[in-house]
Amino acid sequence: MIKTFYPALLVIAPLLAALLCSGFSWIQKKFCYPIVLVGLAISLFSAFKLLMIVLTSGTIQYRMAGWAPPFGIEYRIDLLNAVVLLIVSAIALINLVASHKSVLQDMKEKLGAFYSVYVLFVTGLLGVVATGDLFNLYVLLEITSLTSYALIAMGDPDRSPIASLNYLFIGVIGASFYLLGVGYLYIMTGSLNMINVADILQNLHGSSAVLIGFIFCMLGLWIKMALFPLHIWLPNAYSYTSISVGRLIAPLMTKIMVYVMIRLMLNVFGFNYIFETLELSKVVVWIASIAIIAGGVMALAQKNVKKIFAYIIVSEIGYMVGGAWLGNQTGMTGSILHIINDAVMTFALFLVVGNITFCLKNAHLNNFKGLFSKMPWTMAGLVLAGFSIIGVPPTCGFFSKWYLILGGIEAGAYHFVGALIISSLICAILFFKIFEISFFESSIQNKQQNEHKNHDKIAGITEAPVSMLISLGLTSATLIILGVYSDSIVKNIITPFLTQYKMVI
Repeated sequence: MIKTFYPALLVIAPLLAALLCSGFSWIQKKFCYPIVLVGLAISLFSAFKLLMIVLTSGTIQYRMAGWAPPFGIEYRIDLLNAVVLLIVSAIALINLVASHKSVLQDMKEKLGAFYSVYVLFVTGLLGVVATGDLFNLYVLLEITSLTSYALIAMGDPDRSPIASLNYLFIGVIGASFYLLGVGYLYIMTGSLNMINVADILQNLHGSSAVLIGFIFCMLGLWIKMALFPLHIWLPNAYSYTSISVGRLIAPLMTKIMVYVMIRLMLNVFGFNYIFETLELSKVVVWIASIAIIAGGVMALAQKNVKKIFAYIIVSEIGYMVGGAWLGNQTGMTGSILHIINDAVMTFALFLVVGNITFCLKNAHLNNFKGLFSKMPWTMAGLVLAGFSIIGVPPTCGFFSKWYLILGGIEAGAYHFVGALIISSLICAILFFKIFEISFFESSIQNKQQNEHKNHDKIAGITEAPVSMLISLGLTSATLIILGVYSDSIVKNIITPFLTQYKMVI
């Protein structure tokens, strides 16, 4: 067993930052930002070190307080969650820097509370990704969910509390299903450690209790990740919250739920049980295909850019779920690669919206008129992010879609392949519509006096602050870097991880 303290440091650093920030919020609120900055920087460093250790030495097993499983909680870091931990830590830190000015502007009265809940949310996500215990996973999911409800409620004072309440009700249902599923598994196995449970389940494939536990766990996660038609909480929650919160939750929350689904599929229930014993994969792939099309169609009907991007997320969830359930290594490779790519793509999109909202106070499509001339760097970031969502090489979105399409062809799921192609066309229509409005349409087209006031505001705007532009520039460059090095990511991280599961039907 590899001995290292980084798995503990990864979670303890932001947790301590949350506690310190909460205390300093009563004394000097100005210290909250640097405290959280240091905590997240330590987490990012720890995540990077963990990835390097796993690449060179193999899987890390860290026992909390020295207690061995199944009695103690084990953090198990392998190639998959090592790279996901790095993505979560990086996005959380970059967003913290990008949001500094907007948080000072929007959260003056609740600065300490915001930063405390922000870093506690990230702590929960990191724990969810790292843990190897089913019940500990539930606890961390609830920490993540409760903090996300609070963060979302800090947005639009008229609409975000209702969106948060709706999210809370549906989130509780999802968590309840997952907990019930874990309860069934515990009754049958007497353990909560994922590896121990997996070993025992190999002899219980015919058990109806295991089947019920599996269905409850999957249903709970599908609600949490907003898989269509269980998505109704997501568009309002992501659209009505503050942009500082939206660009943290939107790239991470749904992707982490997909990660958890894949973790349970491979590490707990096993490939043979899901794809040979149950034979549910075709149904799930059909649902994912419908989700892909439905998300794109609903995005076409929106006028608010945040709502457009929220429905694109609904569509992207279908990509990842469908790929994971194709029943072959190529599809699973595409799904895992898309978790990484889509997190960065979505982050880039919401960074763009954040820059525009900071300057215009509004993300309505009409306000994009003439923005290419007013905010060229921000709009250049939008072009790169849009091309990546569409799947234009050499951006990263092309390569994960390529694996998903190949996986669909290999599985004979041509409806899934068709949905991917149609979705790319819908995304092309959406983004070129935004590009046309931003580049070709004049911002002088206003009919009423109120609109003339809005034009004056648009005509006088300049680019977003430097911290926001640097964050967007780094993220946009990452879209190209991930695309160029997609083959290396697949060969050195994803394929070695999946090879151990012998994904052949």
